[in-house]
Amino acid sequence: MNITIIGTGNMGTAFAQQLHAAGHTLNIVGRDGTKARSLADRFAAGTDPARAASSDLIVLATPHDDAIRALGDAALPAGAVVVDITNPLTGDYMALTVGHTSSAAEQISAAFPRLRVVKAFNTVFAQRLAAGAQAGNGQIVPVFVAADDAQAKAHVSEMARSMGFDVIDAGPLRNARYLEPLAGLNIYLGYGGGLGTAIAPTWLRQS
Repeated sequence: MNITIIGTGNMGTAFAQQLHAAGHTLNIVGRDGTKARSLADRFAAGTDPARAASSDLIVLATPHDDAIRALGDAALPAGAVVVDITNPLTGDYMALTVGHTSSAAEQISAAFPRLRVVKAFNTVFAQRLAAGAQAGNGQIVPVFVAADDAQAKAHVSEMARSMGFDVIDAGPLRNARYLEPLAGLNIYLGYGGGLGTAIAPTWLRQS
């Protein structure tokens, strides 16, 4: 796939690493042009904001507070598929700023109704993503995928599987209201509970 990553932080870097290893064609953009070019050099990627419009997928790897601005700057065409990995966290990362009646993903979708927003990867730490999908003892890290558009969900699921991740269909986009608190619990357990960033939530399924 031709994939644009918006954001050059820990998650953007981890995505670049794993997507490059999976053989995708990458374009990396962000507010810090120097950092974007440095990542592009590492992962044989482009750094052209205009290429985002023709990408198969857009990975929105910015902090939640920057997400709407970043998408506005990207000027994406109608129908573009955006993978929202953000979580609406407080400054200490120990609580959510959005919940119950909405979610970060729904707010982004409402701001850009012509885009196809898919919630995914928000329950995976950057360090876990960088380390890969194999978690040891035969376990594979899952990615929960929620979207209203079936085709967009299928594209994002294909991307996740290409990197070796398991995919759990989490239903419509409104179920991001469940996934974002799940990420909040994971962050608490990782940092507040001292379990570290190699952890990830999963769902046991009857074989």
